[in-house]
Amino acid sequence: MKTVNIGGVREKIIERSDYPPAKLKKILGKETVAIIGYGVQGRGQSLNLKDNGVKVIIGVRKGPSWKLAMEDGWVPGKTLFEVDEAVRRGTVVQNLLSDAGQKAMWPVVKENLQEGAALYFSHGFSVVYPKQTGVRPPKNVDVILVAPKGSGTTVRRHFLEGRGINSSFAVHQDFTGKARDRCIALGIAIGSGYLFETTFKKEVYSDLTGERGVLMGAIYGLWLAQYEVLREKGHSPSEAFNETVEEATQSLYPLIAENGMDWMYANCSTTAQRGALDWFEPFKKASKPVFKKLYKSVSSGEETRITLEANSKKDYRKNLAKELKAIADSEMWKVGKVVRGLRPENQEGLAAGKKKKRTKKATKASAKKKPAKKKAAKRAKKR
Repeated sequence: MKTVNIGGVREKIIERSDYPPAKLKKILGKETVAIIGYGVQGRGQSLNLKDNGVKVIIGVRKGPSWKLAMEDGWVPGKTLFEVDEAVRRGTVVQNLLSDAGQKAMWPVVKENLQEGAALYFSHGFSVVYPKQTGVRPPKNVDVILVAPKGSGTTVRRHFLEGRGINSSFAVHQDFTGKARDRCIALGIAIGSGYLFETTFKKEVYSDLTGERGVLMGAIYGLWLAQYEVLREKGHSPSEAFNETVEEATQSLYPLIAENGMDWMYANCSTTAQRGALDWFEPFKKASKPVFKKLYKSVSSGEETRITLEANSKKDYRKNLAKELKAIADSEMWKVGKVVRGLRPENQEGLAAGKKKKRTKKATKASAKKKPAKKKAAKRAKKR
């Protein structure tokens, strides 16, 4: 455990080395972790837990998620169950359904929770907004949270690469007296590199703000605005995309991830440095009022209302597919697909794939010729 001082604020950071395999086994060895939902988080976290030696079962409704779980090796009646049965069997119940799904399935989960179980979330949404979700955990269970700072796909990918993902953790209710240990051990077992403490409310407010802001919504808005201005001023689609997205994701953002914003600036031209240092303040001033408006919408519960209302509609997935298709079909992302295909590594992969196909065709052609040779030999013998 490490204490860091940032801007006068002392924070305790829990590292993977603080919970080695022997300690994880001591805490989780007798637990049965029931993963409810097999979306990106359910899939990533369950497979990592399983690989870390934790007893895991999956709880989903029969359908696409059930089929995917079976393809991943979960066995019906042994490690794969309907939601009610999985909850009954679990000593830890990881509720990883979508926020709307958690609202819909809460009566089933609540009815089957066992006393002393740990009710685990990776997002505090349902617990923080009980009036809208109906989720009010009973008093006789632990209520804990581990929120990976990335998608379930990244959680799994980093684990397989021997890396870890940053996660926050929180204990909302400690019925058994061991909620904190359970929470941290699970956080490490799902693949976290380190954990920092928060509360359910702070996790929700920061998460919803981040997703709608710089992580997804704001960044796309900025990219689109710049791309459109460049195109309106006569720049080609390729040039506009490269100067807006490709250079950012492939060259500059990795430098920020490596060693910070100042490091990225230091590794750019003096012209780029001067321009960035002169212009970040105007962009900050222009966007800060929007972020304040966004945070107010989050803290008031308005974003929760919008999310639940949209996600609860029967045609939500159909409408979502239309919205995503509109983005994919826009000029900017059509150009993006072409540009990504032109990356050297993708060109090499394409060339290798073509070579492999040519080899397969040649092999098939050779195989077809062999019977003809045998027939010719037989005719020669008859003569």
